[in-house]
Amino acid sequence: EIPPVAANHGATGATTAPGDAMPATATLTSTDPHAAFSAVLQRHRGIVFKVANSYAWQADDRDDLAQEIAAQLWRAWPRFDPARSVTTWMYRVALNVAISHVRSRTARGLHDTVPLDEDLQGHAEPEAEAMDHERAQHLRLLQAFIRRQAPLDRALLVLYLEDRPQREIADILGISESNVSTKIGRLKQRIRDDL
Repeated sequence: EIPPVAANHGATGATTAPGDAMPATATLTSTDPHAAFSAVLQRHRGIVFKVANSYAWQADDRDDLAQEIAAQLWRAWPRFDPARSVTTWMYRVALNVAISHVRSRTARGLHDTVPLDEDLQGHAEPEAEAMDHERAQHLRLLQAFIRRQAPLDRALLVLYLEDRPQREIADILGISESNVSTKIGRLKQRIRDDL
């Protein structure tokens, strides 16, 4: 049975520092694979939600994608090498699932829509509202830019915005570090041109 991933539409959740192996090695070598996987998933669930939030914009779709990512992580768990970084492995699986999700929806002619007032449902304090409005506007523009990117570029942006080292991004995406650097440079230029 796959451990459930509780709904979490924000991008929060504990993760270890970039490139760190899971500190609780005893958990990874536990004789109970379900307990070991549950502990890893709980500790790093933020990765699942960050990826799901970047590839699905409606609550039901995000929940479905997060569950599918968890299911694929569980299926891949027996092949996980505890000597490697848990976060790198999780990002690789999660991004592959998310990219497949986008391609599948596109092939079926389905498109995600986002309500214009999605980010405006809460109300800020009056004195903070002006400052928050500008920041929220910048965030909406960046999110819209990310949504328009091809799946691989979107994955690259998610990892870059998470301050992942280029070496780890290269490992997760299966491309060279120089390719990562080149793509990041081009994406930054596109962001400047677009925004």
